[in-house]
Amino acid sequence: MSKPRYQRRKQDRPQEITEAAFDAFAEKGYASTRVEEVAKRAGVSKGLLYLYFKTKEELFKAVVRNVVVRRVDALTEIVETTELSSEAFIRGPASTFLKEVPGSPVAVIIRLLISEGPRHPDLLEYYYNNVVSKGLAVIKRIVSRGIERGEFRPSVVDDLPHLFLAPVMLSVVWRSLFAKKALDTDKLIDTQLELLLTHIKA
Repeated sequence: MSKPRYQRRKQDRPQEITEAAFDAFAEKGYASTRVEEVAKRAGVSKGLLYLYFKTKEELFKAVVRNVVVRRVDALTEIVETTELSSEAFIRGPASTFLKEVPGSPVAVIIRLLISEGPRHPDLLEYYYNNVVSKGLAVIKRIVSRGIERGEFRPSVVDDLPHLFLAPVMLSVVWRSLFAKKALDTDKLIDTQLELLLTHIKA
């Protein structure tokens, strides 16, 4: 038997509020978004919103968890269970993940942090600890495993997993600043990965 509608609605509220917050942040930016507006978009009262999220900062962190963290966690889980070689993983799941970022809601979050992060260091710190550091750790794990298995040779890339993320960040910034100047971001990411693999292959 299905649960009464009001029970399902209550369970859905945090997700609905988070989605409304993402839309508001994307449209107006973090600083200009008012909690009252998020509540209105979500179809709830301001007081009810505060039952789930005590501050606007908590609301933004919930958006980050919903939009970005779950994706990074999913990739991490694949890394720990995959039977693919490190090179095959980089060319496959990792490449797919990186290519999806520039045109995804993740890019919206990155652009927000670039423009407003310096005024909100706590948000930057949260994003680094829960997204960037995890992403770098995943890449480092893939490369280290490749070295352990004899696929890759030790190189400076071991200490600079950031090199894998560089074309993604460039793609996000490029699309933000030069939207009318076409850039094949998939080709950019593929080329960077190929250069890195050529450099580190044993």
